[in-house]
Amino acid sequence: MEIYRPGYKFNVFLLGYIFNIYLAGIVAGNAAAQVEAARCRRDRGRARNECSGICASGAAIRQAMMPRLWEIALTAAAWAVLPGATQSPIEIGKSYDIPSQALGEHRIVNVVLPSSYAKAPDRRYPVLYLIDGGIDQDLLHVAGVVQLGAMWGRSVEAIVVGIATEDRRKELVGPTRDPELLKRYPTAGASARFRDFIRAEVKPLIERTYRTNGRSVVLGESLAGLFVVETYLTEPTLFDGYGAIDPSLWWDREALSLAAAGWIDKRQKSRPFFLAIAKEQLEEPAASQRLIAATRQQGLPLCDVQRPDLTHATIYQQLTPEALQYLLPPAEPPAAAFGFDLQCSDQ
Repeated sequence: MEIYRPGYKFNVFLLGYIFNIYLAGIVAGNAAAQVEAARCRRDRGRARNECSGICASGAAIRQAMMPRLWEIALTAAAWAVLPGATQSPIEIGKSYDIPSQALGEHRIVNVVLPSSYAKAPDRRYPVLYLIDGGIDQDLLHVAGVVQLGAMWGRSVEAIVVGIATEDRRKELVGPTRDPELLKRYPTAGASARFRDFIRAEVKPLIERTYRTNGRSVVLGESLAGLFVVETYLTEPTLFDGYGAIDPSLWWDREALSLAAAGWIDKRQKSRPFFLAIAKEQLEEPAASQRLIAATRQQGLPLCDVQRPDLTHATIYQQLTPEALQYLLPPAEPPAAAFGFDLQCSDQ
């Protein structure tokens, strides 16, 4: 006899099976208590009433066992409902262990391909380079947003390249002379070497291995966002678009924003820059406003989003879709009914 429900079928005889497992647990608990009580009287010479507490403890054991017994019963039932079910890993991409000459150590680079990649062998794709792109960092979050944005036509499909970081203050910030920072972070200041690694080793690997279309953008948040800003200012030709979400512009007494005006020139032209700032830095806005002013003064493509309603902890998840919409726009804009409006500040 079978009972049908949407999406599954269940054999009612399994109800007896589940009940029997549950009942077996009760019987086992009772038996264990009785055996322990008998051992108590035999080995320690106690009276029956002195050993009655053992039965009470047996009841406590049974009570503690019940959740586990139900778990065992329901797991067994699930396998019975789905006879022949097998397991297989979910593969979302590939991971490369690169012996980097630029860094003098092995580094991990992860690649997630668009869902259409295997089905469209003649198609080429832009590349999104993600700083802090380890599997335990921002790779899964951003790769999911890229896929969802493409599904809704908010942004285009892209190859996601997650560049894992290890010592973030060593790899993501430039040199500092601040004695307090050097004392606290003695390895800080090697961002130029990390950029060498991307330019000389990561990008060539991706371009010779995958069907890229020549366009690449970079995305990062916090210290990774600071690295994105530094790259935009000092080596803008490395990428075609830049996304910095709440970058740590306060680092080194705001040194990067103080130098911004001297770095910006025609090299940044035609390279869109997405800059999002959360509540904490908006409360002390000098650094972000300095960077925005230097960019606007040169008439460069900029989308700055100022969100006092979001914190440093929440802005990345909220604004990644918007950053991708600006940096990897579709050929046709998404339908207005979807509400995918960019919230760039008035220029």
